[in-house]
Amino acid sequence: MEFSGAQPTVDLTYSDVFLVPRRSAVTSRLQVDLAPHDGTPATLPLVAANMNSVTGPRIAAVLARRGALGVLPQDLPLQELDAAIRDVKGQPVLWDTPLVLPPEATVADALRLLPAAPGHGIVVASGAAPIPVDRIVGVLPATRLATALPDAQLGDLVHRGTPSIDADDIGSERHAFDVITEADVEVVTVVHHGHLVGTLSARSALRATLYRPAVDADGRLAVAAAVGINGDVGAKAKALAAAGVDVLVVDTAHGHQEGMLRALQEVASLGLGLPIVAGNIVTADGVRDLVDAGASILKVGVGPGAMCTTRMMTAVGRPQFSAVLETAQAAAEAGAHVWADGGVRYPRDVALALAAGAASVMVGSWFAGTIEAPGELQRDTDGRLFKESWGMASTKAVQARFGRLDAYERARKELFAEGISSSRIYLDPLRPGIEDLLDMITSGVRSSFTYAGAATVPEFHDRALVGLQSAAGYEEGKALPVSW
Repeated sequence: MEFSGAQPTVDLTYSDVFLVPRRSAVTSRLQVDLAPHDGTPATLPLVAANMNSVTGPRIAAVLARRGALGVLPQDLPLQELDAAIRDVKGQPVLWDTPLVLPPEATVADALRLLPAAPGHGIVVASGAAPIPVDRIVGVLPATRLATALPDAQLGDLVHRGTPSIDADDIGSERHAFDVITEADVEVVTVVHHGHLVGTLSARSALRATLYRPAVDADGRLAVAAAVGINGDVGAKAKALAAAGVDVLVVDTAHGHQEGMLRALQEVASLGLGLPIVAGNIVTADGVRDLVDAGASILKVGVGPGAMCTTRMMTAVGRPQFSAVLETAQAAAEAGAHVWADGGVRYPRDVALALAAGAASVMVGSWFAGTIEAPGELQRDTDGRLFKESWGMASTKAVQARFGRLDAYERARKELFAEGISSSRIYLDPLRPGIEDLLDMITSGVRSSFTYAGAATVPEFHDRALVGLQSAAGYEEGKALPVSW
């Protein structure tokens, strides 16, 4: 990356900079390969943050199917983390994971899991998995939920005889798309050897031609998981590796500290053969110390997250673009990589983080407001759908993390909580699912690459030309209100 014009004399965040177009031989967004080349199985440079309100097995599986990574949070008990990893590993790679509810479930039950959004559906079936074909009642389009009474049972609403596709008969994504569109349905079931193995929509079939899944050596969906720096870090890391995790994230708010270095050395000494991510840091010195201790990827960002109050509480942090730029340069010199963690609110911010040298960009609250994020859908007094989100240093998070302590010790911990304990993250009616966001983000980033004349992430690191802008310049780039 290089700056257009004068070098900055102050630290910068994403709003302070823009990309300058360059002569390009990349003629199509489809020529762009977004693989991060950071030693992980990812084929997209996007990572879902290890926050309880952001990443669970449901969203991690969908992200991996499209090439991104989800990081399961360290606050989960080890038994739950183990089960979540195995859950992701058991999900289909080629088909969507079916959302299955029994015939006696009600519309209200369904709406806590899925909005009345086009392209989604509920498999109505009796019994537990594996589900034989003869126990599948049918597929109820999610859009049907908008017009049904809350207490109506799904078994009474679904049409019998919903089309299905045998997995062995699907010759290509185009074939699957044609079958679905010719049947004039939103979702079909995919069956194999007489059992339900997944679902497909026309859009899913299209996405399969544009994204490459992130998979492990055995062809299963990839997933990352986090550990903290306290307790028996080595034992937990070994247990996660045994469960099949693909990337380990050693995480704490202040990553450039002795406790992190000890934890990293302990995990690295195990020889697990996994990429080790560590953070958070914002300086080149932090990069060098953590790499020496065993990290291969550095998680960068202190204070830019939407749920984080660190900068206002402590004055500690750094504007994110400059933090990524400095750490990425130091990481490259050390043979390591950087994940830019926090501060992204638009596709442009993802592109700028990559321009600064990040291999991948970690997203938190932006992903929290999706169908697949943990938690049930809720509705406000105006009827808008939202999910609850909270910061990982907030009182709510502290209560969950230290719930096993006695009341006195837990109360002492809560005195030092930071961050937002509860925030409503509203679903975008046009992009309610995580894949809808991936489509929007990757479309914008692919275009950024074509403007820079780069076909890969490493080429983008080299060719990105960045300029400085005023607050007015940033505002000029925004679209006018629709009512204008």
